[in-house]
Amino acid sequence: MKPDFWQRFSLAGLRDSMPSWMKNKYVLTILVFVIWIVLLDPNNLISRVREIRTRNRLNREKEYYMERIDEDRRKLNALRTSDENLERYAREQYRMKKPDEDLFIIVTPEEERKIRRERKVSKTAKPAEKRARRSSGE
Repeated sequence: MKPDFWQRFSLAGLRDSMPSWMKNKYVLTILVFVIWIVLLDPNNLISRVREIRTRNRLNREKEYYMERIDEDRRKLNALRTSDENLERYAREQYRMKKPDEDLFIIVTPEEERKIRRERKVSKTAKPAEKRARRSSGE
């Protein structure tokens, strides 16, 4: 029984138990090459896919920020060219008003969510707890 046991795990025994297509040296060479390219090489396919995804994400971010820069340039140009635009911007963004005016602020649900996110106030907090936080200075 011992010769059978060792014969199964010898190279000759393994070669006999392999399918015929795996005995072909070209198939083995291609298989080793594919494993090397996919897993072992420093520039393997897995890292290349990650790098391509990262590059695409960074390109999308670049486009977004370029659009924001153009939009901000247009706003800045409008503010520099006209006092009326500057006054309107100050009223809308900083809620400034003239001494003889009353200011009414209408907040949409979307703006309210944005304010809550900025202040990191939980939605589950009760109004009395919110007032207590504001009065205590938190």
